[in-house]
Amino acid sequence: MVVTKESSAVCPKCGKPMRQDPDTLDTWFSSALWPFSTLGWPEKTEDLEYFYPTNTLVTGYDIIFFWVIRMMFSGIENMGKPPFDTVLIHGLVRDSQGRKMSKSLGNGIDPLEVIDQYGADALRFMLATGNAPGNDMRFIEDKVKASRNFANKLWNASRFILMNLPEDFKLTGLPENLATEDKWVISKFNTLAGEVNQNLEAFELGVACQKLYDFIWDVYCDWYIELTKPRIQAGGETAKTAQTVLVWVMEGMLKLLHPFMPYITEEIWSAVSDSETPIMLSEFPVFDEKLVYKQEEEDFGKIIDAIKAVRNIRSEMNVVPSVKAQLFIETADKDVFAAGVMFFERLAYASSVEIGDSFDIPDSVTVVTHSARIFIPMSELVDKEKELARLNKEKASVQKDIDFSQGKLNNPGFMSKAPEKQIEAEKAKLAKALEKMEKIEQSIAAFSK
Repeated sequence: MVVTKESSAVCPKCGKPMRQDPDTLDTWFSSALWPFSTLGWPEKTEDLEYFYPTNTLVTGYDIIFFWVIRMMFSGIENMGKPPFDTVLIHGLVRDSQGRKMSKSLGNGIDPLEVIDQYGADALRFMLATGNAPGNDMRFIEDKVKASRNFANKLWNASRFILMNLPEDFKLTGLPENLATEDKWVISKFNTLAGEVNQNLEAFELGVACQKLYDFIWDVYCDWYIELTKPRIQAGGETAKTAQTVLVWVMEGMLKLLHPFMPYITEEIWSAVSDSETPIMLSEFPVFDEKLVYKQEEEDFGKIIDAIKAVRNIRSEMNVVPSVKAQLFIETADKDVFAAGVMFFERLAYASSVEIGDSFDIPDSVTVVTHSARIFIPMSELVDKEKELARLNKEKASVQKDIDFSQGKLNNPGFMSKAPEKQIEAEKAKLAKALEKMEKIEQSIAAFSK
């Protein structure tokens, strides 16, 4: 064997001249023939006629010169036209530190191991979520876990539906007697379908994934399912309507999510849907002007905003859900809020709800949204003296943390000898403690008025 940088050499055994074989091309030249050589070329086959040219090539930016350009000129030379009209260029998957995965660094990720631990759908969804065309992304295991948790959320939602459907249930379309919350979720799903189609057309896969995630987790699971529970428990026609809408929206969500999470969506589809058509062959949801309920969506959005605001203030005050409280809702949209009283009682932990043009409730917590002011009597939420005592105790504890961090940062010995990372960590710790102290002092001031 002879290794040389020159184009010719002499055989060390026989002394005869040696030269490199001139009839050699690198592997990318044979790969460049793939779009047409695999379809029967140079014969004019049926496959070649149908599949050449195709529409979209998806590739990483690192092989544009090696592969994409060579497919282009090979196709133009041999077929008279390019092999595709669009090239979607994606980035590379790097390790958690942003380094390119390589054997020498030993930082490669075996996808089969990830799939064994979290599932193929979780890995696929993680790679698509937050991904922008052309940009590199980091492989972070916590993101795969988050995708796995999302799959679990969807699975649990489907189980809730199946547990609350009669055996003879058949989805024949949406009923006419829809409640406001039904129209709210249908209208929001309809908007989602339109936006996801637009995102896919524009190759904004990460944006489409995030919209699906937000709708399924927040709108459908955290809100609509909770809103339907009293109706399902009550039975009758209102329960049938809620069940129908639950299944209708679930089927639509599964279709939209199927390109990103094919396995779990196919499995749930086979259980939820009575259609004999597999999900991959079913009709993809699109925006439908007839399913726009603008007024109902806006009205119910006001109720949800108010419930969120009440729950947030209760959380800030550490009020447990078992403690019920009166709500006085001051609003110009009295009819809208009157229709949502049952939701305030169930989801905002209200003992009773009064709605009017104006209220003067002394010694109360006030919650403000864009459409209402909500008053909650302080005496119904907490024991004032006990809460002040608790806040002052917490303040003393936080003050100790502040004094400790400030002492370290004011110590010349620590500042000169400690690593930069440790100093920055201590500064961050102090900043959090100061921020917490500010909130505690605000709460004490509010209770002291």
